[in-house]
Amino acid sequence: MSDLVGVVPSPGKQPVDSILEEVDTVAVRFAGDSGDGMQLTGTQFTNASAVLGNDVSTLPDFPAEIRAPAGTLAGVSGFQVSISSHDIYTPGDAPQVLVAMNPAALKANLPDLEPEGTIIVNSDNFTPPNLKKAGYDSNPVEDDSLRGHQVIAVPISTLNRNALEDIEGLSNKEKDRCQNFFALGLTFWMYDRTLDTTLKWIQEKFERRPEVAEANARALKAGYHYGETTEAFRHRCRVPRMTVQPGTYRKLTGNEAMALGLVTAARRAGQTLFYGSYPITPASDILHELAAMKNFDVRTFQAEDEIAAMGAVIGAAFGGAFAVTGTSGPGICLKSEAMNLAVALELPMVIIDVQRGGPSTGLPTKTEQTDLLQVMFGRNGESPMPVLAPCAPADCFTMAIEAFRLAVRAMHPVVVLSDGYLANSSEPWRIPDPEELPAIEVRHRTDPEGFFPYIRDEETLARPWVLPGTPGLEHRIGGLGKQDVTGYVSYDPQDHEHMVKIQAEKVARLANAIPEQPVFGPEKGDLLVVGWGSTFGAIRSAVMDAQSAGKSVAHAHIRYLNPFPRNLGEVLSRYRQVLVAEMNLGQLAMLLNVRYARRVTQLNKVQGRPFKIAEILRKINEIVR
Repeated sequence: MSDLVGVVPSPGKQPVDSILEEVDTVAVRFAGDSGDGMQLTGTQFTNASAVLGNDVSTLPDFPAEIRAPAGTLAGVSGFQVSISSHDIYTPGDAPQVLVAMNPAALKANLPDLEPEGTIIVNSDNFTPPNLKKAGYDSNPVEDDSLRGHQVIAVPISTLNRNALEDIEGLSNKEKDRCQNFFALGLTFWMYDRTLDTTLKWIQEKFERRPEVAEANARALKAGYHYGETTEAFRHRCRVPRMTVQPGTYRKLTGNEAMALGLVTAARRAGQTLFYGSYPITPASDILHELAAMKNFDVRTFQAEDEIAAMGAVIGAAFGGAFAVTGTSGPGICLKSEAMNLAVALELPMVIIDVQRGGPSTGLPTKTEQTDLLQVMFGRNGESPMPVLAPCAPADCFTMAIEAFRLAVRAMHPVVVLSDGYLANSSEPWRIPDPEELPAIEVRHRTDPEGFFPYIRDEETLARPWVLPGTPGLEHRIGGLGKQDVTGYVSYDPQDHEHMVKIQAEKVARLANAIPEQPVFGPEKGDLLVVGWGSTFGAIRSAVMDAQSAGKSVAHAHIRYLNPFPRNLGEVLSRYRQVLVAEMNLGQLAMLLNVRYARRVTQLNKVQGRPFKIAEILRKINEIVR
């Protein structure tokens, strides 16, 4: 692995003279059947680019069905990655290069390809049966239907088998699984990527199966050498290293960042972290990540259903742990009764909702922002719940810590609204010094003098957090209507109204503990574009483009959805028009219209896909001419 891969030509061939052009940004999409390893291929391309010092942004896309029929449009899996020499906020509206491993991958992804973009196809898979499965009457590689694009047909399956033919101990089927690394090697040559990072990963991943490691490494090198010695790949691109703040960086997804944030919050508070969850797409990876962190005093519990998971988290919070659960929209439905109990008990915990397309089972692997009103109002009675929303994969780390800070401050459950786009996408992250992060102060009352279970802090209205078994502080809490201070069961109408108002006020007072709403751009002007969650990248990029064109446009991205930042109303009032872009039919827009009596313009998308920059910029240009 220490040799200079790419300098040594493949047997019998000499490297062709190539043209190496520097470009600022490029987007590549890998697509194939769900068994072709496209997610792994895209991840390795991303890792290699991040190690070289590029900014990266990714968009994985995979089938919603557990195993869609091979070779069909429903079974196509894709991974788009954008690499850049400067800060980028999205994986790009349209890839410049599409690597299609079969006809279905080509047909499903061709509409997204940039005009005159490059298409690399595995010509071995463009057989009559596969063309028929994809709905082609003829071979698009041969019938001139791809005119305008640069089409490079490569017999990847054949070349890969030839490269691996003398490796013993592997079946042809196992050798064919290495085709994705052949395709990856090609793209490494095209974009001047080093093979070292991926070769090291292969060696570590398949340490116990040296024949598999050898096959994958050889396939990677074979793809690289094919690009090096073939006239079709003469034109190459290099994306220079970006200038970044000094520090230690790693690439991480939103789910990885969320897990790290939860552990960090518990460590900064000196508490045990308990994560109780029922596996559900796209939140399951948080459980997977935390299960490997037992050495940080993390306890994970895989429950038999969503209701049991929520009940376990309530018990853990009552016992004094930093308790958290993760789910998606359908799971929130099932947890809602127990979430309501958590509100009545006034216990600190975090509920992570990684949103996906709905309703019902809906689109499990696709993204939406359709749970905002559910987490705000989807429980019986007056049941206020603080709601936070990270804006980028790395921001999931920050907002996980923030959620626990607010939960402990108010002695109240807090919801974090992530989504499938944030959860699975990745970006570079500068690792902070944990000791420089603010500590979370936790006080478990031990003094029995004057104790009542619902006596309240004058500033925050939080009740005491008492560990069960503390001498002299035995107490009872429950879901029945109760009297304030004493916690006695009460059916007095005045007691009930008082408790309802106290809980609402307690949540409202968190506005004093969160930052004011920042604005990117002019402090006042023609248009303010408002968003929340994963729409950040597309909105910010579109607003920057509009500002470069001389338009008076600003961007306000709301990360605190309940309560809103205390200055939000004043911010909205400074602009002639307000545009709210969100991946639903207008849930935040509805809340803003009601709360601030400000009629906003809506831009809504519910397609299971994130916004493109062009879609938002087009709407901005319609409003500000």
